Parts: sequence; C-alpha cells; structure tokens
Amino acid sequence: MRNKAVNTVKKYNMLHSGERIVVGLSGGADSCALLHFLVSLRDEMNLTIYACHINHLLRGEESDRDERFAAELCQKYKVELLTLRADVKKEAEQRHISTEQCGREIRYQFFAETAERLNAKIATAHTASDNAETVIFNLARGSGIAGLCGIPPVRDNIIRPLITVTRAEIEEYCAENHLSYVTDSTNLTHEYTRNQIRLDVVPVLKNINPSLEASVSGMSERMYEADRFIKKCAAQALEQSKSKGGYRTAELSKLDNIVFSEAVRILLKKFDIVPEAKHIELVRKIVYNNGAVEIRKNIFAVSRQGLLRIFEKKDRFNNTEFPFDSENLTVDINRNIKLKKINLLEFNNRKKINKFLFHNSLDYDTIPLTSVFRTRRSGDTFRPINRNLTKPLRKLMTELKIPSEQRDDLLLLADGSEVIWAEGIGVSERFAVSASTENVLVISVNTGKRKQNHTE
Repeated sequence: MRNKAVNTVKKYNMLHSGERIVVGLSGGADSCALLHFLVSLRDEMNLTIYACHINHLLRGEESDRDERFAAELCQKYKVELLTLRADVKKEAEQRHISTEQCGREIRYQFFAETAERLNAKIATAHTASDNAETVIFNLARGSGIAGLCGIPPVRDNIIRPLITVTRAEIEEYCAENHLSYVTDSTNLTHEYTRNQIRLDVVPVLKNINPSLEASVSGMSERMYEADRFIKKCAAQALEQSKSKGGYRTAELSKLDNIVFSEAVRILLKKFDIVPEAKHIELVRKIVYNNGAVEIRKNIFAVSRQGLLRIFEKKDRFNNTEFPFDSENLTVDINRNIKLKKINLLEFNNRKKINKFLFHNSLDYDTIPLTSVFRTRRSGDTFRPINRNLTKPLRKLMTELKIPSEQRDDLLLLADGSEVIWAEGIGVSERFAVSASTENVLVISVNTGKRKQNHTE
C-alpha cells in the first residue's frame, strides 16, 4: 500500500515540503491508514499534520467511542485533533435532505473552514474501492462522462493519497503495521445505497473481474481526460460565439451534442445550477426554435434575435417611485445610485469636463422637481438626442435591440410619461448638456453583480 500511495502523491504532485495537512479522521481503517502514512512522511517532508473528526451523533455510544478513539490516536502520533459534534439527523430534517448527504456537507464544510484557518490542504481517505462504488452508483443513476470520472485524486485543495489503493490493501497495511481502528456498525447494514453496492453489487462484479478496482480506476482516468477535452471545447465554443448581451445561436446550433451540453452546464454553473438532462434539452430546443424557458425559479434562458441569454429576473421595485431630491441628491432604492452635481463654471479648462458630456449627464437646472426614479410604464416616451422626434420608449428599446427580459428592470428618471433619462439609453434631448449649461447632474448606476457604471 505504501508504495502505491507514494507513487500517487508523486504522480499528482499532492505534497510539498513544509506544507500543512488536515486529515479527515473517522477512526475507520481507511482514515487510520492515511494518518499513519502521512505521519511516516512528516519528518522527511517537514509536514505539519492536523486531524479533523466529526461526531455525527447518529450512533449513540458508538459515535462517542469513535471520538475517544480519534483523540487517543492523535495523542499517540502527536497530532492536533479538531473535533466537531453535529446533530446530523436534526440538521438533515431542517435542510430536507438525507442524513447521508447532510453528513457529507457538514464534514466538508468543517474541513474547508479548518483548512482555510490553518492555511492547509485537506487529505481524505478515499480509496480505489470507494471510487469503484461511486462510479457504479453514478452509472446506475444514468450519469454522463463526469460521473464516470469517479473521485478525482486532487480537487482544489483536497488530496486523496490512497485513491489507487484497494480496501483489501488497506486492511493488509493495518495488519502489517499493527494499526487498530474502529468499525462503523452501519457499514454492515443495507440502510444506505452505497452499502448495498459494497455488500451486494461489488462482490458479483469481482467474481467476473477480480481486478475490478484497478479496471474502474483506469476507466475513470480515461474518462477524466475525455471530460477535460470536452470542457475545453465547450469553453472555446462559448468564447467564439460570445456577443454583446448573449451567445450567437447560429454558432451554438452547430456544436456536437456533447459539446453543446457542456456549454450549457458552464453557463448555468454561473447561477449555481447543476443542470439535469431535461434542462439541457429545453435550452437546446429554444436555441433551434427561439423561445424562453424557466430553468429554476427566476432563472430564465431566452433565445431571440439570434442570441441565447441566461439571466436572473429580479424584482421591478414593485412599481415604487423614488423622488428626485434636488437638495441632497440621494436615492433610496435597492440599487447603488450615485448623483453628482458639477458646476461647469468652476472649471478653467473646458477639456476637463468633456468626460461629463455624455449620455448619463443632464442639464441639472432643467430637471423638474416632480421627477421620479422608476421603471418603465405603458405610454412612456423618449426624445433621442439629434433625432428631432419623440418615440414611445417601447419602440426605442426594440430599435436599440435591448433584450426584452432586461427592459422592465432598467431604471428611468421621468416626469409623468416623459422620460428624462433611461439606464442604458441615455438622456433625453430636452435635458441634455449644452453650451449654455452651468450645472451638470451625473448619474452613476451600480447594479451589483454586473458592476456597471455608466458614467463616461
């Protein structure tokens, strides 16, 4: 086992001299073998080793026994132990997820917080047997290539030195080194899906292929390379099809199905969505035929005017009006609106004020005191600069090809139905800065995630 683990560490460049490592220590054979292995490298590589143990409070005295065992083992190895006691059953009920999933989320959150505080890597005791079970589980769920990649040897700051070692080799290593460990009684039951795979499915497959774990590991590595290549192709396709406001559907529709699917996954990941096959097919359908679909609450995909756009629909301020206050120039609105008044007569050099003479600068003295900030309404009109006409705002937005899903969220400064200034469009001709302007009002809009500041 040790030779395999050393080779894995070298192959994936997992450890460097002087690093800090947080080991996930359950007290089982796998984690005890991992801790022993890393301690054996401690002096040679000048490693600082910590251990994390989570008491899930699921097995009564047995859970407490595991906690005591972890403490005694760390004391023996002179390793600092950090322990978390978490009522996983209660937390799972509150989160409306399984206890298995909840336990995993709590573990990794504790590992991550500890590693960040200690500026350390995280080492988990996943083995080749765990990887085989994961792949079989994903295969049974109908997973794609990503699921067949199994458990990665390295992900971000998480390393898995035992990922090429089988469970049988772990037990042999523990026996050779006289390592004691505890056994989780629930691992011997059929209560969890993974236990069913371990106890019932894997033995049958190993009768067919005694080297099951090695075969699955080899396949996972090949699938990982294929998955990485597909991701690269998808990222390139998105970059090449990128256009102002979206992605050109003419180019997306020519992609191979697997590259298109990955491109959609990349886009939805920005909204913390792990898409299902049905979501990808919905997006594919509108790319070919135009239309709109709701991926998740308030998350929409729209294909119009040759562009695919995925966006989050935000509140429209509930038709609230925010009065323009000429005295203190503040706006109480759920956006960061900055108003700045500038007296042009204070500038000796006219060139210094050129940056203010753009579409977000208004002639301050022409703004009616009855003006309000709001979103668009039926009947709104706007007079573009140098066009010598007044148009319905709706038609102007269409003419300017402003995406329909964005129009209701754009901020306006209006007096009645006359729009004085429109976010993303500019200032009305009647209120524009001219040669006789003495005071300028500059409007800056920070829309949060977009971080747009329209002041030129």
